[in-house]
Amino acid sequence: MNGAATPEPTEASAPTPQAPLEWRFSQVFGERGTGKDVQDVDIISAIEFNKSGHHLATGDRGGRVVLFERTDFKDHVSRKEAEKADYSISRHPEFRYKTEFQSHEPEFDYLKSLEIEEKINKIKWCQETNGASFLLSTNDKTIKFWKVQEKKVKKIWDMNMDTSNGPLNGSPAGSTMCGSSKLVPNGGILKHGGLPLLRLPVVTSQETSLAANCRRVYAHAHDYHINSISNNSDGETFISADDLRINLWNLEISNQSFNIVDVKPTNMEDLTEVITCAEFHPSHCNTLAYSSSKGSIRLVDLRQSALCDTHSKLFEQHEAPGSRSFFTEIIASISDIKFSIDGRHILSRDYMTLKLWDVNMNSGPVATFQVHEYLRPKLCDLYENDSIFDKFECCQSGDGLRVATGSYSNIFRVFNCSAGDDEVTTLEATRSPTRRQTQNPARPMRSTITRGGRRGAENTGIDANGNTYDLSTKLLHLAWHPTENLIACAAANSLYMYYA
Repeated sequence: MNGAATPEPTEASAPTPQAPLEWRFSQVFGERGTGKDVQDVDIISAIEFNKSGHHLATGDRGGRVVLFERTDFKDHVSRKEAEKADYSISRHPEFRYKTEFQSHEPEFDYLKSLEIEEKINKIKWCQETNGASFLLSTNDKTIKFWKVQEKKVKKIWDMNMDTSNGPLNGSPAGSTMCGSSKLVPNGGILKHGGLPLLRLPVVTSQETSLAANCRRVYAHAHDYHINSISNNSDGETFISADDLRINLWNLEISNQSFNIVDVKPTNMEDLTEVITCAEFHPSHCNTLAYSSSKGSIRLVDLRQSALCDTHSKLFEQHEAPGSRSFFTEIIASISDIKFSIDGRHILSRDYMTLKLWDVNMNSGPVATFQVHEYLRPKLCDLYENDSIFDKFECCQSGDGLRVATGSYSNIFRVFNCSAGDDEVTTLEATRSPTRRQTQNPARPMRSTITRGGRRGAENTGIDANGNTYDLSTKLLHLAWHPTENLIACAAANSLYMYYA
């Protein structure tokens, strides 16, 4: 892996351990000042890089979508120019604010007497066309398809008439537009059918402005709250999922969708699990995966039937006998799944762990990473204050070697996926991300459980490394750059970026 003579890792030979990454602070947008309160509408609720990693989109609870673009390199720079300018992989990545627009507004469903929040649940980038960016955004009920492109602002550079020659320049048309050439009061010669000193206007485009246009609205297709959307590799279709159904859409058709998965029982009292997340395969347009509240992941092949209630593969981990408790099913619920870029693995996040699955092996996960094992004795308190229902997202590096997910106290953890490598890095969403690390950080799954803080404390305690934790500050949303070791994460209304 590190040299030409090193054989490629196989199932028989363990891969070469990767050197630990040294994470550094890169940027922060919307940093909160000391003592300042955060408005609920400003809290970030979705983060997504586009396929190239040159653009980043965030959505917030106020229904706004904010776009950022990378500025530390240009697409048109040649390799020689990049080398001369010292553009290297370790160069500090820089993004800048590009534009923002109001994607969703609060609505009210009069038929169901239901108030629909403007909060952005998910954002997905679509294929770029002719320099324009396209993306999907959704709240609980409505999906919108947006086009963002630069438009040139046209300005008139000059007027028709030269007003410097006096007020008589441009005599009434009735006295000058016909007849032979003759003198006019300003000393000019008026030719047949003409005006003195005629000057045509010049249209210039000196400035450009970004405009976001809503191209289509996909509405009235979900009875329950939309929890995920995913665009297909064919560039023409996408799926949307709620608790009980998954619908297939065509980007060009907004008034019709096809229901491809329906887990709603005839009698709602027989309902045992709900859909929590759905994602298309990154390269196979006929394959998608969806997770459930029971901790299982189902792989679906759209070629099998129009209604894909029967899965082609099932991934689940069975509980050890005697280990089941009241909280077992609650913490087993999967809050997020992601395919690796090559489509070989599926990463899933439940409340306590991060699991990596091989799509060719459904006997169990190939790796399990404990995120905050020190909270296991506190499950009763977490249930009482509803923290146990928090939905954390997960992400994987473009090379598939590392995975990351968030936790409480605005921290997130990065794990190494290589066999036999116990590398784990704990970072805090601040300008000093490594201040919470211990001298010899142990893998969380091996750490000893330390008793929490004062009896009755609901939101604070002490973790396994002796650091205090705060349940009121949680890092739910993060995204990994598709080609570089760059992570963007949201802490309340602030967007932090770290690189290695």
